[in-house]
This record gives sequence, C-alpha cells and structure tokens, in this order.
Amino acid sequence: MSAGSTDKPASEYRLPTNVKPSHYDLTVRTDLDSSVFDGVVKINLDVKMPTSKIVLNSNGLKLDKAYVRSDASKDALVASDYSVDEKDKRVTFTFPTTFNAGSKLELKIGFTGELDDGMVGYYRSSYEKDGQKKYYSLTQFEAVDARRAFPCWDEPALKATFDITLVSKVDTVSISNSAAISEETFSANKESHLALKEAFPSLDGQWKITKFQTTPIMSTYLVAFANGPFEYIESTVKLPISNKTVPLRVYATADLIHQAQFALDVKAKVLPLYEQIFDVPYPLPKLDTLVASAMENWGLITGRTNSFLLDPKKADMAGKKRVIVVQSHEVAHMWFGNITTMEWWDYLYLNEGFATLMGEVITIGKVFPEFKANSEFIDDHLNRALALDAKLSSHPIEVSCPNADSIGQIFDALSYSKAASVLRMLSAYVGEDKFLKGVSIYLKNHMYGNSVTNDLWKGISESTGLDIPKLMDNWINKMGFPVVTVTETSNGIKVRQDRFLETGIAQSKDNETLWCVIPLSILTVDSNGKPTVDRTAILDTREKEFPLDASKPFKINAGTNGVYCVLYTSKRLSKIATEVAKPNSVFSLEDRMGLINDSFSLSKAALMKLSSALTLVDAMQQEEEYLVWNGIAGNLGGVAAVWRDNAEVYDLLNEFRRSLFGPIVKKLGYEYSASDSPDTTQLRTCAIGMCAVAEDMTVVNELKSRFDHYMKTGDDSRIPADLQRTIYRVAVKHGGRDEYNAVKAIFEKPPTPTARIAAMFVFNSRQTQDDELLKETFNVTLRGARDQDVIYFFRGLGINHKSKMMLVDFFKQNYDELCRRFQNTFMLKYFVEDAFGNLSTEKDLQDTIEYFKDKDVTRYEMSLNQTLDGIRARIAYLKHSTSDIETWLKEWKKKNSSAL
Repeated sequence: MSAGSTDKPASEYRLPTNVKPSHYDLTVRTDLDSSVFDGVVKINLDVKMPTSKIVLNSNGLKLDKAYVRSDASKDALVASDYSVDEKDKRVTFTFPTTFNAGSKLELKIGFTGELDDGMVGYYRSSYEKDGQKKYYSLTQFEAVDARRAFPCWDEPALKATFDITLVSKVDTVSISNSAAISEETFSANKESHLALKEAFPSLDGQWKITKFQTTPIMSTYLVAFANGPFEYIESTVKLPISNKTVPLRVYATADLIHQAQFALDVKAKVLPLYEQIFDVPYPLPKLDTLVASAMENWGLITGRTNSFLLDPKKADMAGKKRVIVVQSHEVAHMWFGNITTMEWWDYLYLNEGFATLMGEVITIGKVFPEFKANSEFIDDHLNRALALDAKLSSHPIEVSCPNADSIGQIFDALSYSKAASVLRMLSAYVGEDKFLKGVSIYLKNHMYGNSVTNDLWKGISESTGLDIPKLMDNWINKMGFPVVTVTETSNGIKVRQDRFLETGIAQSKDNETLWCVIPLSILTVDSNGKPTVDRTAILDTREKEFPLDASKPFKINAGTNGVYCVLYTSKRLSKIATEVAKPNSVFSLEDRMGLINDSFSLSKAALMKLSSALTLVDAMQQEEEYLVWNGIAGNLGGVAAVWRDNAEVYDLLNEFRRSLFGPIVKKLGYEYSASDSPDTTQLRTCAIGMCAVAEDMTVVNELKSRFDHYMKTGDDSRIPADLQRTIYRVAVKHGGRDEYNAVKAIFEKPPTPTARIAAMFVFNSRQTQDDELLKETFNVTLRGARDQDVIYFFRGLGINHKSKMMLVDFFKQNYDELCRRFQNTFMLKYFVEDAFGNLSTEKDLQDTIEYFKDKDVTRYEMSLNQTLDGIRARIAYLKHSTSDIETWLKEWKKKNSSAL
C-alpha cells in the first residue's frame, strides 16, 4: 500500500508565523442562479518578524491582485509576485518592500469561486419545489475548508474577529455567525454602496446587502454563512449567568420548516443549562440552527434533516432521541471548541469528546432523565470505542495530525466515543461536581484562546486536589485499553492488567503500557444484603490484591464507568449469571449492560468461551430493561453476522433469538400508545425487530400484512413510526418488485425525514435478495443517490449477506470515480469500512491486501488497517469458537425442545 508523503516535519505543514491575522472584513456575493460566488476580504495583520512575503491558505479560488496598506504608509502596495502551492493549499504574495516587525498591515484580496455540490467549503445544496430543483448555499469549513471560501489563515490557533457582509438576491435570506445589524437593497445612488459597486460592477436593485455584527475572536473553521429561500421559526430564552434574553431560530426550506419545532424546544432547554453548569456566559447575541450540512459553527449550527426535523405526530422514539442528542451535542460546542478551541487537530478530542459527554450524557440526563442517557452511553459510545480500540491499528486519543489527510482520518470513535468514555470515567472517579468545576476553571482560563491537554488537567487538578496528569496521561496518550483479569484468593481477589486485543491479550511489545490508575469500583454486598461500592480502589501496578468476601456476589467496574473489560473465571461468571437472573439482583442496569458487552468481547478474543456469554444471556430471560435487551440484540446480531455462512449455526442462532424476543412481542404487542414509557416503546420496537430478523414467521406475517394494507390503500396508519424500518425491511425481503418499488417511492418522496432514512436503509438492499433488484440498487447508489446518502447505500449493501461480495466488486470497479467524487470529504474511509468490513475468510483478507497494495491510501490508511484487523479477528473467531457455539446451541435446543 502506498501512502502519501510523510517525509516533512509536522511544522512544515503549518503556516509561517511572520505575520498573524487579527481581524477579517469579509464581503461575499452569492449568485444562486449562476452557482458562483465572489468577494473581497480585508485582513488586518500584525507583523511579528521582518518580511516581504505573506503566506496564507487558499484552495480552488481564483484570486485577484493582492494589495497591502501599512500603518507606516498611506499608499497601497500591490504584490509584485505570487505563487501557488497546490499540494498544501497555500498562496505566497511577495511585495516590493520589507515590512518591519511590530507594524500593522491591511491585506486586501478579491476572489471568485464556484458553488458546487462537494459538501465542503462554500457549496450549494438542493431541494425540490413544485417539481423543480431549487438551490441554496451554505458553508462546511471543518477541518481545513474555510480556504475554499475565502483566502485566510486556516488554522485553529490563528484566531481573529470577523465582520461579515453578504450580498445576495433580494428574494433570498442570508444568515451568519452573528446577528444581522442592517439589511438594505442596493442603490447606486447611496454613498455607502459605492465601494460595493466598485467591487461588484454588476450590482443593481435585484441585490441586497446584509451586514452582521462583529464576531468574538474565533477560528476560521467556525465561520459560517448561508443564503437561500429559507424560512424560520423562533423563540427566546433567558440565560441564567449573563441575564440576557437570546433569540433562538431554526431555519429550513419552506417544505421542511413545519417539522423544526422540537429541535427549537430542545435548544431552548439545553442552552441555559450549559451556561449555568460552566459558569461562562454565552457570548453571542443569538443562536441559530440551519437544517443542512452538519457543523457546530458559532452562533449558526447546521445539521441534516434527520438530525433536526421530525413530525411530532409521526415521530419514532429513535428520531426524537437523535434530535435531542445532536442539538445538545452541537450546543455544547459553543463552549467546547468555540469559546475554547484546541491548539491543533492533535487535540480534537478536547472538542468532540467533551461535546459527546456533555451533550449526550450529562445535559440530557438532567433535561430528559427518562432516556437514561448515562446508561445508554454504554452501548452508544463505550462499546463502540472499545471495539475500535481493541485493534492493533488503533490510535491514541491524542494523535499527531501533521497534514490535512491525517486530520480527516481521526474523526472517528476514538476522538468522540473513547475520549468521552475516558472523561466519563474521570468524572465518576473524582465526582461529577468536582469534574464540572474543573471544566469551568479550564474554560475560564482559556476564554477565546486555544488549549492543549495539560490545560484541562490543570483545571480539574485545581478543583479536586488530585494529580490528574498521573491519573489520565496513559489513557489519552497510549492506544488501547486494559483487560482486568480477576482471580480469587483465600482472602479476596487478585487483579491483573494487560492490554486487550480483539484477538486476545497483547503479547510482548504490544503489552508494555501500564495504565497508572484504573478505577476498579469494586461492588460487594454488606451484611444486610445491600450492594456497596468502593470507589477508592485502584489498580496502579501490573497486579494487586484486594480483600473481600468472595462467598457473596461481587463485581469489578460497578456502574460500567471504567474503560476496560473484566475477565472472571468461568466459575465466577456462572455465579454472576445466577445473580443476574434474580428479579432484585444487586447488579444495576449499567452493571448488567457491562457484563453482556464484556462477555461477548472476551469470547471474540478467545479469553472465555462464547458458550459462557450465551449462557449469561439465556439466564436473563426475565430481564425487563430495554437497554439490557438492546445490548443482547446487538451482540447476538454481531455473532449471527460472523456465522452467517454456516447455515446450521445461523438457523440455531435464529431459534435462540426467537426464544428470547418472541415472549416480549407477545407481552407488549404491536400497538404504540402515547402513555407508554420510552422504555416500553423502545423494547417493543427492539423485540419486534429482532423477531423479524430471526425469521419469526408470526411476526413476519403480521408486519407483511401491515405493508400490504398500505400498498392497497395508501393508508399508512398501520405502520407505526417506530416500526417503519422493520416493516419496510420485511416487505422488501419477503416481497418482490412491487414492494421494492413501494419502498423506493417512499425514499424518493418521503412524508418525513425519518421515513426517508427508514426507506433508504431498506431500499438500498439491506434485505433485498433478488439479483435484478440488487443491480438496480447499485445503479442508484452511483447515479441516483445524493452524495450525503451514498454512505447509507454502502452500509445497507454491506450488511446484506446476499450483496456484500457484490459491494466489494462494485467498490473496485468504481474506485476511481468514488475517489474523484468524494476527494474533498471524509467519505472514502467509510466506503472502505463498509465494503470490506464484513469479510471473514483468509482469501478475502489476501484479496483485500492485494487490491490496495498499489493504491494511494493516504486519506483512509487508518480505516483500511482497522478493516484488515477486523477481517483477521473474524477469521480467528470462526476458527476458535465454531465448535463451541454449535455444541452449545444444539444442547440448548435439546433442553428446550418442548418449548420451541
């Protein structure tokens, strides 16, 4: 495999520091009819070292002459020469004089660009109105794409303030980071418009000028503006620290705006809470949300339709939770990332890990306690993080990102989910109040500035009195995580830490890391039979002993806050299974979730038998919590995917799944009620979905009849929102051309964003078995899907057993086109993961290695290596556990034959 150039030191990918920007005066004119934009930027610069050269970032723009005015001279100097570095996306202007250190300059550059569909920089997006395609424009600058919209110093540490003026057609709406302070139609007779006429000679009365308030000092990747036929809904909120009333809006196109109220309500609930928790005022005069793209721009959040829109009358529980999570996550960024910004992309987790923990756990736990956010985090983030971090090809949370290609690769489960998991572990160990106090200190010490990891540790050290770097450095700077092995002694237990890999305990050089502090949180039972947790117990050496009464139930990692797996002896696991089965078990919801996830991870690594994990699950048939059943469903689904080619094992697994989830369907039925708790609603959906996947024909026939009714009558009242995806899937899998076309029609003209996503996941052949329909879907993937939707097609086609090898061939045949089409986005790494991530034979592995050996994998090298590790792990899993799972399932069936 061929990688890009890595022979330059990291510093050479950074801009020179001879001059630094302090303020931008940016004017951009947008012509949606012609799909072009042009503009002028004036940048105030502080000269730090004598220079005649000014180097800044620009990518894909046509630049006019550059002029400089110095505080030492009133005359403007035009650049005598300029050069373009296409590889590093820079332009160098050379001037006929040397500017002295300490002087101040104003650099002026005109520029022109195209509004394309590339989803980065300043680009266009489309929607349909009265059967015609209409366009609007918006920005997506993270991580290094502000330079596509205007020449700038496009690095997070080179902050400045911004005055933004947008010139647009009078029948459109313009929005930006700050509030608009004036908006007027252009007039050639108005003195204040003369400079605009000079910059844009074609201006006339069809254009208007919108000026926005000066922003706080901020990084270029957070600058945002948009133009189009937007409508909005609004409310206001009183903030507790600043005592100001802030207007809140959600913008969308006219066809969607009626579904934006819920997102607006969520924003109104979480914004005041963040200000109160951090004791840091929200600094901007407003907070808008635009339904498009996906970015935490300061004052102007953007997000996709399925992230911010729902019809309250037709919304499923998953859709509601997604809106809550995404809106809350993005509002958290107004502090983490926007007020205080990472110094460089090596520290991305300071933005994303915190926004994940704050936005998806702590805040939601306070505002929407019914969703049990702290518990759900275990499946949504902790398990996801450990799955990726269990590979040799993992990377540390804090990871070197010298160039743009490396930056794009770290927007992954480690920067988001593992970072949030480690921070959650720290919060549980020191106490949430002290943790949040330390975070507040950190934010206050770095207001409007940039930070690195140690800045955060200083804040939390101050609030706790603990040596936080000693506690945390290895969790942040070392890849991987430990497995804590528990053996019982005459006086208690002995625990040992080793690096865990999905193929077993790491050996020799890969097992050198000692996590200096592993919070063990040992749960034991007191004399009254009540659980008690020792949160002071830590493992800070390779091995350590702890006294306890092993004749009673105990568990390591109580609450499942620790970022590690726990390996018990098979005898102890049997005792745990007995305790778990009790209706009043001492093990909490989070404990039970952690036990399930650990048992399957450890069995995959051959550190315990897969049959032991299945025995644990079989003991939990009286479980009532949705989140436990969701974990069971996910883990059994993963096992079924590995053994999909083994018909006997797969059929037995389906019988086992039907035995677990069938009784829940019988108990809860198919009808949803507004009086149902979130747990009941989600458990019903989960159980019906699992029975459908496992070919429970009673369930399948019920769901088919509901879709048949819809096809005959057009009435979808028998398709509850929470069952849309499952019913569509059953219809396509067990139907033919008519059902396929019906779901495709929903995808093309959906009643709601959630219906579109549900239809797309199914129409894209997640279940389609017909070869002709599969070919049609592959054609739609390449020719009919929007760029942002192609990933859904890859994901569905990769999961479908029938089409997964076809997807590999499709990727290879269209590789060059995919590279060209998505060259400016992060998407290639996801295509690699989805196309090759479900393979499981030695031939598949060697074919994949051979295919990529002559490719330039620079932009997705991490993902490719992780995918290859995943194939290796599945090969090993099949080898060491096929006999075990087959034997256990046969014995289980024999034992339960009378009940089946």
